[in-house]
Amino acid sequence: MSKKFDGWMPRLKKANTPGALPFYQQIANAIADDITTGRLMPEQRLPAQRRLAAGLGIDFTTVARAYVEAQRRGLVDSTVGRGTFVCGKRRPAIPRAVEGRPNIDLSMNMPPEPASPELAQLMQAGYAEVGAHLRDLLRYQDFCGSRADREAGALWLRRRGLVVPQERVLVTPGAQCALLAVLGAIAPAGSVVCCEELTYPGLRALAGQLGLKLVGLPMDGEGIDAVAFAAACAQYAPKALYCNPTLLNPTTAVMSAQRRQALVEVARFHGVAIIEDDAYGFLPRSGPPPLASMGPDITFYIAGLAKCVGAGLRVGFLVAPDAHYTARLTAAIRATTTMVSPITAALATRWIRDGTADLMLAAIRKECAVRHKIALRALPDASVDATPDSFHLWLRLPAPWGRRQFAETMAAAGVAVVASDAFAVGAPGMAPEAVRVCVGGMADRYQIQHALELMGQALRHPPPCVAHGV
Repeated sequence: MSKKFDGWMPRLKKANTPGALPFYQQIANAIADDITTGRLMPEQRLPAQRRLAAGLGIDFTTVARAYVEAQRRGLVDSTVGRGTFVCGKRRPAIPRAVEGRPNIDLSMNMPPEPASPELAQLMQAGYAEVGAHLRDLLRYQDFCGSRADREAGALWLRRRGLVVPQERVLVTPGAQCALLAVLGAIAPAGSVVCCEELTYPGLRALAGQLGLKLVGLPMDGEGIDAVAFAAACAQYAPKALYCNPTLLNPTTAVMSAQRRQALVEVARFHGVAIIEDDAYGFLPRSGPPPLASMGPDITFYIAGLAKCVGAGLRVGFLVAPDAHYTARLTAAIRATTTMVSPITAALATRWIRDGTADLMLAAIRKECAVRHKIALRALPDASVDATPDSFHLWLRLPAPWGRRQFAETMAAAGVAVVASDAFAVGAPGMAPEAVRVCVGGMADRYQIQHALELMGQALRHPPPCVAHGV
């Protein structure tokens, strides 16, 4: 079945042979066998995928899938632009999907986990220090954080240029709890809240629960269109503008300082409150100041540690515009969640004060930059919106791919991503053909590279069923 071919060539059984495996598995098995027998040597370059497909007389996508499978097993290492090489030292295989669940989860937006042993020791030391006061921490504490916790929160917010007294800082069980409290305090059921046309899914969930109507605002490269916001204020009389201005989830967009100032002016003119979700604002080493520093009298500012220290550290910081709302939000948080966990808050306070949180943030930034480079090598430049400061990226899908089809194809290959429908505000079917990909979490660099190269192959060479609209 093969044409004349120079170089490595696997021996394949015909598809109709009893017991014959699919061609891609046969090729991956042949790579493994020939490494064992010495026919393939460490660092040896395998034939280009199209060349091998032509030599075998089979479809290119079958060879691409075979090389991906061989990489999953730790047999080869593929790099876009260089080719596929036999591993000098066999890498650990990526586990197969279990019970139909993807084995590489790039759907949860979590920061990469720092791997430094020295940093791990500092974290453990802080945890041990908190444990020494465990009996006191098992009691009820102040409903929005102890004085020490609020002071640590105010200290942390100074890293974003916000100088607020500790009395104005409310410590919450994560940013989602803070968002629930703010929406409940300023937006009665049936009222309108404006937001980005692609927005945080947690806002959509809360709006549904509270009976709020979301109005998605168009965006350009600098963020929400201020003219569109002004028109929406005149038409809908919204109670609030929710925005995620730094490293927007999902597109990674960063709103310019000029656009932030314009939105503050529109909001103040129309008497609309601003809810600033600064979940990712601490990741960039430099960037535009928060809206809360431009319009402190109308902005409810929310930040947390989940995206810049660790997803399991469920501690949020909420700053209200004035003492009146501080009291109302304290009552709301007490009614819904009672208080932040004293043990968790004490650990966060310890890490902020002794510098561990800063070291963790620095480690996350460094790893984000490395994974950003991996993404740029693996994915077509024209398809990806990404930044070295972020651990998620926005993948715009070229035709003929559709967002659901691409997500399902990746899931079948063992990789989970999130289709744009989860973020779109507006009429069903208006979501763009795109997916969000998280390159953080528990996945290591090898797994990230494997998953992204699989996506890159799919984008560059859609399978026939996609190319023909089947």
